Formats: sequence, C-alpha cells, structure tokens
Amino acid sequence: MTKKQLGNSDLHLSPVGFGAWAIGGGDWAFGWGPQDDADSIAAIHRALELGINWIDTAAVYGLGYSEEIVAAALKTSSVKPYVFTKCGMVWDENREVSRSLKTIRAEVEASLRRLQVDVIDLYQIHWPFPDEEVEEGWTTMAELRREGKVRWIGVSNFSVAQMERAMKIAPITSLQPPYSAINRSVEADILPFCLKQGIGVINYAPMHSGMLTGAMSKERVAALPDNDFRRKAKQYQEPFLTWNLGLADLMQQIGSRHGVVAGVVAIAWTRHNPAITAAIVGGRSAKQVDGVIPALEFALSEAEYAEIGEYLATQLT
Repeated sequence: MTKKQLGNSDLHLSPVGFGAWAIGGGDWAFGWGPQDDADSIAAIHRALELGINWIDTAAVYGLGYSEEIVAAALKTSSVKPYVFTKCGMVWDENREVSRSLKTIRAEVEASLRRLQVDVIDLYQIHWPFPDEEVEEGWTTMAELRREGKVRWIGVSNFSVAQMERAMKIAPITSLQPPYSAINRSVEADILPFCLKQGIGVINYAPMHSGMLTGAMSKERVAALPDNDFRRKAKQYQEPFLTWNLGLADLMQQIGSRHGVVAGVVAIAWTRHNPAITAAIVGGRSAKQVDGVIPALEFALSEAEYAEIGEYLATQLT
C-alpha cells in the first residue's frame, strides 16, 4: 500500500479513509436510516486493523453522534488513526440544521469534547455558506491552527473562486469534494486547480452513496427507509437509476476479472485522477469494510479506465 502526502501537511494517508457519515444514524435530516452502534464500532476497528489510517467525520453527522461513536471506537482500539472532522453546520434544540461560519470557535471545542482528543488532525469547513462569511470563517480556522487546537485546515465543497479568497488569508491544506464516475462536476476546474496549487483532495462519495457498490438494485432502492436521504436523491430516480445500475454492472464485470467488487473499481476510478490524494469510503459494518479493503491496493489499467469512459460518454443529463 502506497500512502500519499496530503497537500502541504505532514499527513501521509492510506489510499482509502473511513467515512463516518452513515454511523451518525438516521435520526436527523440527512441520515442513512437506522444504524447499530456495535456494527459501527466493529466497522471502524476492522478498517484500522486492515490498514486504513484516517477517519473523516463531521459535527453535523447525527448531530454530534458520529463523533461520539468515533471516540467510543478509538477508546477500545490500539491503533490511533488521524481524525478529521468538519464545522459550519449547526443545529438547534429542535434538531433543525442551519449553516454558519461565525460559530467555528465554539464548534471546535464541542468537537474536541465529543471526539475526546486534544487536537484535531484536519479541521474542515463543511460548506462555504453563507458565502459572505467565508473570509471570517477561514480567519478563525487559521487562528485555531496557530493556537494548536487543530493541526491542519481544509475546506469542503468550495469552488475555485472561494478557495482563492481563502488562500489570501491562509494556505489550504485540502479540499473535500464529491467525486465519482456518476458525479464528475469537479473535473473541469476544481481538480486541476488543486493539482496546480498543491492542495490535497480527499473525495467523498466515490461509490455515489452506495449506487456503485454492486449491491444496489431497483428493489433495494424501493425498499430504502423513509429516513434515508437517498429516497429523494436525483440519481436514485428514473431514468438515472437504470443508467447508474448499468454503470455498476460494468464495474462489477471489470472487478470480477480481478476478484474484487464493483465498489473497489468505483473507488479506483476516482483515484486514477492525479489530483486525488485519497478517497473517503463509508462502512456500516465490518463486512462492508472487508468488501472495499482491496481498494487500498487495486488500480485500473488504462484499458479498463477507457472501457468505463466509453460508458460514461452516454451519461444522461
């Protein structure tokens, strides 16, 4: 397994990191449905045991609950990974989520408590909203780094223009964008900018929230619980659903040649882009983790990458 340095940091990341969105549970606006805590902890332990050396979570995942589960898992693990989390999405007593970059100082203290760590390895602004608060938010992030509360600072879901504004205040270690063979919107401008500027990229949803795992089907989509955000997601509706499942089938065919599942091929497809440092992959059980662990080593040949490219050329808009 080859590790890559994340931007201007001293962090060297395994090709895949453990994404902790789903383990926040289903009791909030962007949940993935019910989740068993014991399964979550087992998934984290398995990921660390097999060589994943970083975990990405966010304060808003489960409204603080994901961070608490990460802490519980690390308390009973002999392996100590890098811990990344995010700020900028807050909630009230009614569990209603809003976005603010004025509360980052209070947010970092809450995340430190929930994670039970003295310092956060990478702290990221989750969304650049409100846009007019980007400069204020990034100034606070730079202050937190100087104060030693966080080691490195990054952004998530920022445009090139927003990154340029932030860079006038302090360097950006990393960007976290969505990137998959289904969602390629960052390819045109954002990934080339990061590559040129030396900004590390840790992409989320490389399997497009489960669509490209090889385990998704029309029947499974129809049976998703009401509190699973995917029920209303565009790419889980027709006519996109049929096209996406066709892509997953192609990835499964390629994976079968190497004894890996479609999800491993989907992750490898994103990592084929030179701008990508590493990919965030969620896991809701140890079994799911076992399925994607080959992504630590697996790479697509140029011919296989081109084969997928031919299918992508027919994508619906």
